[in-house]
Amino acid sequence: MRKPKKFNPHPFDYHEELELDISSLSNLGVGIARVQLDSSTKNSDADQPQGWVVFVPHTLPGEKVRARIFRNDKSHSQADLVEVIDPSPDRLEPKCTLFGKCGGCQYQHLSYEKQLAWKTRQVEELLAHMAGVATDVSPAIPSPKQWGYRSKITPHFKRPRDGKIGDIGFLLAGQRSHLVDVPHCPIAMDEINDAMPRIREETRANAKAYKKDATLLLRATEGRVETNHRNPISETVATDAGDITFHFLAGDFFQNNPFILPAFTGYVAQQASSCGANYLVDAYCGSGLFALSLAHKFKQVAGVEVSETAADWARRNAELNKIDNTTFLASSAEAIFADITFPAEQTAVVIDPPRKGCNQEFLEQLFAFSPRKVVYISCNPATQMRDLTEFLSAGYKLTAVQPFDLFPQTRHLECVIVLEK
Repeated sequence: MRKPKKFNPHPFDYHEELELDISSLSNLGVGIARVQLDSSTKNSDADQPQGWVVFVPHTLPGEKVRARIFRNDKSHSQADLVEVIDPSPDRLEPKCTLFGKCGGCQYQHLSYEKQLAWKTRQVEELLAHMAGVATDVSPAIPSPKQWGYRSKITPHFKRPRDGKIGDIGFLLAGQRSHLVDVPHCPIAMDEINDAMPRIREETRANAKAYKKDATLLLRATEGRVETNHRNPISETVATDAGDITFHFLAGDFFQNNPFILPAFTGYVAQQASSCGANYLVDAYCGSGLFALSLAHKFKQVAGVEVSETAADWARRNAELNKIDNTTFLASSAEAIFADITFPAEQTAVVIDPPRKGCNQEFLEQLFAFSPRKVVYISCNPATQMRDLTEFLSAGYKLTAVQPFDLFPQTRHLECVIVLEK
């Protein structure tokens, strides 16, 4: 392969092969090796006492590997795996033949016990590095199913050319635009994989309907697969107060691992109610997952959403499940707590923001309301730990950190932190 025109030749040549010892994993699930550079290869930007970092995907801590350099950045290099010379005892044969090509999974080659350990460590490191906090992190709670757990997948394809659709799948590992064809996904529920051949065939047969790149929806619900974003579907979650059924649009957000939801919502319920609070506010409430799952623990519950459509689904779900101590409000982002009349000292707040975390405007309103307890749920611990520094500055104490593995075989996780006045 020809060397890229803008390739930086320091500290390694293009496609130079190195034998490396993998010492750790990054938060992206990529192996980390460190190389001591001699004086002839050092430059002013490469002076790292602990060694120059080289990232090698699909490797594990403790392994010796051969890797081929393809990029030198200011503070590290990136390499492709050529050969595993000395494998880790935790290395497994990936279940999916596309592992390493498809960018969806990062940990299929790692035993599940070690996946959980590394996800716990990931949270510990983010706490220390981003929030400056050294505290105990509870071991990540495992998913009851490690395969066939995802209730939703969204394969992509490029604009048809000459009336034909090419690959239908997910991003190629390490790429932002190239796709790999995925006819079967082992982390998706059986219903989805059973329906996949038919949906792919129908999509290809209807190629003329697509004028640009597109994304398909496959969402399992009640033993079938829904593909229309606007159609309502349902999900039933077991709680210690009984089963709760949620209706929402197929394209709307809802947690995609139904098998772990009883433990997940149960933990949030226990933490939110343990301080003796009588009232609960569920910010970012969506269709009411936490508000309704926790309602039996409180005298009154208010769910708050900026989307009137989401708030309306939450109201319908409360009525459907005969839960009568909840109110759902559609509030503007500028006045998210304006209609909350609960006494702050008797109120717990649950927040489950998007991956980007809480914006400053929301945090200022939350701190002005000053609830007794906050249970912060996040699918992105990095932005969660960034926000944690704001809570600590506002006088809150961190009392619990609990990761949940909603996404086995991938680098992703959910993390719950508990903050009290």
